[in-house]
Amino acid sequence: RMLKHIAVRPAGGTWVIRAGGAVLGESSRAPELTEGDKPFVIFFPREDVAMAFLEPSPYRSSSAALGEAEHYHIASKSRTYENAVFCYTQPKPDAAEIGGYLAFDVQDGVAVEQV
Repeated sequence: RMLKHIAVRPAGGTWVIRAGGAVLGESSRAPELTEGDKPFVIFFPREDVAMAFLEPSPYRSSSAALGEAEHYHIASKSRTYENAVFCYTQPKPDAAEIGGYLAFDVQDGVAVEQV
């Protein structure tokens, strides 16, 4: 079976994360990861994210291509978005550039947009 192709490149431009109407972060240093034919994912440096809105979750997920991910809940004023943030602290070598960076599950109320 064919291995998924992983590519990490600078996303270009400035990207913002919004949750429950609040801006959680903004970065012009965000890498973009593509895995095979899945939609690209924008990863944010922690320094560019308001970590006060994030609560560590005990949940872990794993990806054959990327490794194990930690998750965080987003606590916004209106509601909590469960496990809406994920982070590969020690990604596999193909994705080393995203180590420690944060990605957001886009869902109702959570948006990642280029500005």
